[in-house]
Amino acid sequence: MKAVITGATSGIGREMAIYLSKKGWELILTGRNTKELEKLKRVLPTKTETIALDLANHDAAFELYKFCQGHDIDMLINNAGFGKYGKFSDTELEDELQMISVNIRSVHILTKLFLRDFRRKNRGRILNVASSAGFLTGPKMSTYYASKNYVVRLSLAIAEELRKEKINVTISTLCPGPVNTNFNERSGASFLIMGMNSRDVAEYAIEKALEGKWIIIPGTFMKLSVFAARHIPHSILPAIISTIQKGREFLN
Repeated sequence: MKAVITGATSGIGREMAIYLSKKGWELILTGRNTKELEKLKRVLPTKTETIALDLANHDAAFELYKFCQGHDIDMLINNAGFGKYGKFSDTELEDELQMISVNIRSVHILTKLFLRDFRRKNRGRILNVASSAGFLTGPKMSTYYASKNYVVRLSLAIAEELRKEKINVTISTLCPGPVNTNFNERSGASFLIMGMNSRDVAEYAIEKALEGKWIIIPGTFMKLSVFAARHIPHSILPAIISTIQKGREFLN
């Protein structure tokens, strides 16, 4: 069995790589940091190949797919992603365009290309890493929340198409709440909710994806929170989210 993981150098992606390797999976890993990719490769017990790519670049997703040709891929994990904190009118447009490229464009491209291969083989698993933000509206992180809404809705639509085809291909979407990774450092945001352990989230997500579960929400608290959010008026929910997440300048 062989899996492709984007954003594999830290956080959830790194823990997914470690867990799958311990389960005997061979891996193709990508991320921006060549040094960290090689460090991870050296400690994994199964055959691992790496390719350093920044998925914000226009052709990077196509480069990754081409790199994987000739490999019998069984699972694609679209984990790469990032956010930026700040009012929509103030945040840098270039930062947001890069975010859209990583969080949406690359996920869309890789999902479509690998899905076509999986359908031809009549087997395969796709795990798209979104967020509980994918069910919510996020003031001060509007582009990030919108990007994760895209991933959730796209994945659910594909899941229904695959269900109707009755083939052995599944697509799952991981929607965690805050996780203890470097996401907050890069985004500039902090959350009043305690973050989950990235290893626990990664291992839970892998097992549920292998079962073919459509939506994966680790932790009872976040499951209840997402359910409750569906019943809160749109005029009130953004204010609640704004209270839960703050820029670090407000919390230091």
